[in-house]
This record gives sequence, C-alpha cells and structure tokens, in this order.
Amino acid sequence: MFENLSDSLQSAFKNITGRGTLTDSNIKEAMEEVRLALLSADVSYGIVEDFIKDATEACLGEDVTKSVKPGQQVVKVVNDLLVELMGQEEAPLNLDKTPSVIMMVGLHGAGKTTTTGKLAYHFKEQNKKVLVAGCDVYRPAAIDQLEAVGKDIGVEVFADRSTPDVVQIAQNAYNLAKSQGAKVLILDMAGRLQIDADMVQELVRVKEALNPQEILLTADAALGQEAVSVAKHFNEALSISGIILTKMDGDARGGAALSMRKVTGKPIKFITTGEKPKDLEKFRPEGMASRILGMGDIVHLVEEAEKHIDEGEAKRLEDKMKTETFDLNDFLGQINQMRKMGGFAKILNLLPGGRALRDQIGIAMNDKQINRVEGMIRSMTAYEREHPESLNLSRRERIAKGSGVKMDEISQLLKRFEMARTMVGKIARKETPNIPGMPGMKATKAKGPSKDDKKKKRKAAKAAKKKSRKK
Repeated sequence: MFENLSDSLQSAFKNITGRGTLTDSNIKEAMEEVRLALLSADVSYGIVEDFIKDATEACLGEDVTKSVKPGQQVVKVVNDLLVELMGQEEAPLNLDKTPSVIMMVGLHGAGKTTTTGKLAYHFKEQNKKVLVAGCDVYRPAAIDQLEAVGKDIGVEVFADRSTPDVVQIAQNAYNLAKSQGAKVLILDMAGRLQIDADMVQELVRVKEALNPQEILLTADAALGQEAVSVAKHFNEALSISGIILTKMDGDARGGAALSMRKVTGKPIKFITTGEKPKDLEKFRPEGMASRILGMGDIVHLVEEAEKHIDEGEAKRLEDKMKTETFDLNDFLGQINQMRKMGGFAKILNLLPGGRALRDQIGIAMNDKQINRVEGMIRSMTAYEREHPESLNLSRRERIAKGSGVKMDEISQLLKRFEMARTMVGKIARKETPNIPGMPGMKATKAKGPSKDDKKKKRKAAKAAKKKSRKK
C-alpha cells in the first residue's frame, strides 16, 4: 500500500538531503515535488494546498534552519503533518454497553460484508461474544454471503428473510444479542451504487431505533477524489463515528486515507489488507505516516510478532542467528511464522529499509513463490537441511527433480539463504549490515571479480579451447 506515494516522496527528499541549509529556493523545489506526489495519490486538491502551506512554513521556521541535517528535518516536518492529517492517535471503538451496536454502512462494492466478517473475527479473537445481523434485504444473496462468512469464522449470523422491514430485523437481532449476553452486535446494512434519499432514510431509522455506539463507514481505498464527497454525505446524514478503509493491499493510491479523516473530522479506525478474516488492522496514524515515508512501522510489527511467535523459540533462533548457524529447518519454520504474520513482503514493509532489503536480496515473495520454496526445502533430507553446505551438484539435481523445479532455482535458493543468514546474523549481533535505504546507510554496488579472478578465468578459457581442438 502507498508504494507509489512513498516512492514519490522519497524521491522529493533525495534532492534536499545533504544541503547545508534550507533556503526558500530548495524548500520550494522540495514542496513542489511533495505537492505532485500527493495529487498523484488522489488526495483532495484543497487538502494538498493546506498541507504544502503548513509544511513550507514549518520548514522555514527558525528551529529547522539551524539544523545541521536540513533534509532530515524536512522529512520530520512532512511526517508530523501526515500524522496530524490522519488523526494524531489511534481511535479505539466505543464498547461501553452490552450489547454494543455497530452499524456498518457504505456504498455497494466497498467490501462491507467481508469487512463485517473481519470485524466479527477481531472481536472473537479477543474472546468477546459477537452476533452479526444481515440487514441487507436488497442485494441478491447478500444474507447468504454473510452466513457463509459467519460459518467460516465460527460466528453466529442472525437472518430474517420473512420481512423486508430492516428496522424490525435490526431490533430482533438486538433482542437476541441481549438475551444471549453478546458483547457486540454488528449490523451489516445495505449498500448502494450511489447515495440516495431512501437509503439514507432507512439508515437514519435504524440509528434512531437502536442508538448504535459506532457507525462505521466502509470505504474502498481506491475511491480517490470521490472519497471526499462519499464521506461528507454519510457523515452529514448519520454523523458517523469512524471509517474503515478496505482493499489497502491493492493498487489504491492512498488519497482516501489522507482525505476522508480531514473532511469528516472522524477517525480512520481500521484498514483491511487482504482477503483473510485476520487481515484487519488497527489504524495507527503515526505508524502509517512512517510507512509512507519508508521508515517502517516497528510498533505494528512487534504487535504481530507477540501474537504469533513463541518467546522460547524466538530466543533459540536469536542465538543461532548470532552465530550464523541457523539452517534450512529453521528457515522453513520462519516461513510458517511469516505466513501467520501476513507474509514476507508485509514484514519487510514494516521494517526500516525493508523494501530496499527486499530489492537487494532479489526476492518479491508472494504466497505462490513461498509454496515453491517450501517444496524445494521439503524435498531435501533431514541431513541436507541441517547442512546446506553438503548440497553438491548431484544432490541439487535430485532435489530439483523431486520438487519439480529447475536446478538454477535450487542454486538461487541456497545463495539467497546464505545472504539472508549473513545479514540477519549481523543484525542479531547488532552490527550494521550494508543495506541501501536503511538510516545512515550508503548504497554500494556489488563487487565485481578481482584482476586475479579475471586472469584465472582467461587461462581456464584458453585451456578449454586447446583441449577442444585436440579432440
């Protein structure tokens, strides 16, 4: 998410990094590039102009011009303003009643029903009893879809196909939730292709009948400029309490995240980052701003690690990493841990310089590729996994046949594993690996062959040529 915006902003900062001082001229140049980056990300024009004005004033402030590293100060100014734009602090849900009612509203196609399931799963993981109610009586098979989602996550779904009265359905669902002692009732309201008066009035009637603790607008992150008008309409009609941005794992430019909170004054509470029930993430403005600027989000990474990684196992691996003795069995275990945490690419995006590390190692791991790597490792014997250095040509050939891949892929896996083992070992020992994109690091080109290596290569080529002539 935000990769295009992140790349554009980092490009803007490169031109000002290393300057001895900030001047009107170089600040103006940098801010023009920031403006273009935000506009290309579909951030509302008015919001962009206010952002650039505030950033320029802050960069020209007395404290900044005295800095010995003005480029870093510009990054800090932009970071602080992004945090302010997206809401300063994480906004928790209001669950002060039993049952607490949450209305899910939004346009058709925003992913409201699947997001309802993800939110229900979120509560279930916290050991909160939750009931979900199907209040979309218009879209064909909407209730069927919600029931399927509920079955997948093990959450009860209330459905009443005998009446088109949405207010009555919501009231009956509330009565059932109360009798069951459910902590949360989530109402999956009907969406529309566009906002219309009838739709709004139906939502208003449900709001008046149940007085929900939360009214969450589910909005597609790819809405772009349209996000502003959608957010305004729903907020004016219902006084929404927060926003959930969906499909943040897609090719959305990110403008919705930077615009919707500003125009409504209401916080973004969650984002969805995939298709699975667990792919719902609390929205942290500070962490999101840090990700946009390529600085990762360590807080979120730690939260994910605490959920999925066993402390004893982590300590064992840390010790092995320090001595660079962890093997392919450990690597296989880490693949499974990474799957639980959302995948390799997601983890790298949460690390400072993670994208640069991914590019340097040459891995763009998706689920299909991870399965392929796992297949190669599982085709090895226990001894081979423990001793990767034992994998000679004949062993590699056997593994390639057993896993259905080419020999080159086995060699590449081992090469990348060795590179990763060396880098991770340095990090575990608190040494500084030479990774371009990490704070304080300079990008370095890979060393080419030495003169001696070239001479040896030429001699070997000549010898081979003479040998072939004799034959």
